[in-house]
Amino acid sequence: MPTAIRSARLGLRATLQQEAVLRWAAEVSNKSMTDFILDSAYRAAEQTLLDQRLFLVTGTQSQALLSLLDRPARDNPGLKDLFSRRAPWAE
Repeated sequence: MPTAIRSARLGLRATLQQEAVLRWAAEVSNKSMTDFILDSAYRAAEQTLLDQRLFLVTGTQSQALLSLLDRPARDNPGLKDLFSRRAPWAE
């Protein structure tokens, strides 16, 4: 995480066991509790977001997807019906 002025405040509650484990891990990492928790949460958040955008496939899976994308478009009555309707939030 880039060094910046910390102006946002986060609050959380933990069990005594969670606090003890976090405190111990922070000490072992030679970090303050705040730094340890923020670093860990930030890494987990980045990974969660990356998991939403990046996925790994085998060469066979990749080739199968490319083959599907290269096929000519076919008429899809279900999609045609769906896209002909007004969006519920637009009413």
